[in-house]
Amino acid sequence: MPSRREILDVAGRDVPITNPDKVFFPSSGRTKLDLVRYYLAVSDGVLRAVGGRPMALKRYVNGVDGEAFYQKRAPQNRPPWVETVELKFPSGRSAHEIVLTDAAQLAWVVNLGCVDLHPHPVRASDLGHPDELRVDLDPVPGVGWPEIRQVALLIREVLADVGLTGWPKTSGSRGFHVYCRIEQRWTFTEVRRAAVALAREVERRAPDLATSKWWKEERHGVFVDYNQNAKDRTTASAWSIRPTPDARVSTPLRWDEVPDCDPAAFTIDTVPDRYAQLGDPWQDMDASAGSLTGLLELAERDAENGLGDAPWPPHFAKQRGEPRRVQPSKRKADPEPAAEDDEAGTVPPPAPGKSSGPTGRRRTTMPLIEIARARTKDEAMAGLERWKQRHPGVWPQLEPADVLVDSMRGRSSTWTRIRLNLQHVPADERPDQEPLEVDYDPFA
Repeated sequence: MPSRREILDVAGRDVPITNPDKVFFPSSGRTKLDLVRYYLAVSDGVLRAVGGRPMALKRYVNGVDGEAFYQKRAPQNRPPWVETVELKFPSGRSAHEIVLTDAAQLAWVVNLGCVDLHPHPVRASDLGHPDELRVDLDPVPGVGWPEIRQVALLIREVLADVGLTGWPKTSGSRGFHVYCRIEQRWTFTEVRRAAVALAREVERRAPDLATSKWWKEERHGVFVDYNQNAKDRTTASAWSIRPTPDARVSTPLRWDEVPDCDPAAFTIDTVPDRYAQLGDPWQDMDASAGSLTGLLELAERDAENGLGDAPWPPHFAKQRGEPRRVQPSKRKADPEPAAEDDEAGTVPPPAPGKSSGPTGRRRTTMPLIEIARARTKDEAMAGLERWKQRHPGVWPQLEPADVLVDSMRGRSSTWTRIRLNLQHVPADERPDQEPLEVDYDPFA
């Protein structure tokens, strides 16, 4: 029996919604059609956020409890009125990605199972020069929402000091986002350099609260993620629904709302009414485009004081001035001078039968062990529970931030890695690296 379809008249076009009654949020019973109707209710704001930008597709074809997969290439069987642009990636590959310009295209993308929207920080008209600086605040486990809000307000202060206007929004997940509209004059590398300088300045002003450390085992408080500004990185847009049980929304705010905001208040159920009553707090964002000169001057001062580049994501080619990513066995023969902290520590051993350990080839001063590599977070956490039962005297000594749960990118979907930092466990009580509780190969 053919599955049911519903045809919506959107922006003068007929948009078919396949399986409209399919439940996407089991906790609330919200369906695919509910998802489409939400996005149409806030479509003006969504299109301000994603319109004219190439967009990677993150598809939850079986709902948010199913496995999502990333799709950079636009589907071949798309309607002729769905626009695309060709992007070239750091890997040397290229793909034609979707570019939304109207509500009909938006509804068509959501029908593919896209719960949240992931646009690039560039316009299709100029792919080499971002017009957004994105500040992503990522708290370590155990850090509360009040601390995140404090760092967000400090971000606003630092941005204002260098002549930029910050636009806040909840992430819809654990963190917080602040965006800046910038003039289209700088490359991705320059925008990221500005973001590094911003992160370090925030850390200087609140060293107990914020961090710019890239490696998770070195972080504390709230991480100011500068690498969201590297080329080919995307994050959930304003007005995006997130794959949480309550269907939270990454919601733009006014700054006077930030000190008391509660991310749980912004969901698929509440945001349409908020939008109808208050409109889009980011409506005037395009008129605020500013200069990165102040942040880049700050980056120059950091360099003069011995602070070079910060680590890039692992799939990027090595960058000039970046701390080395070289196999330990080759470092003695490498004539390049090392950053001061690059020589410290050791490379933790891999689990039996594995070729790489908790930090790959990287040295660390932290005593790390790896627990699981799993297809899903639930499977990884079940593996952690088994490890805890075997080590009942170790687990109580760990702090929340010592449990490192990483969402990793595979070929087309994410997988979960769990590591433990044993820094708070006396050296003579630390368990050795054991076989992984869950041993999933995302590249098999």
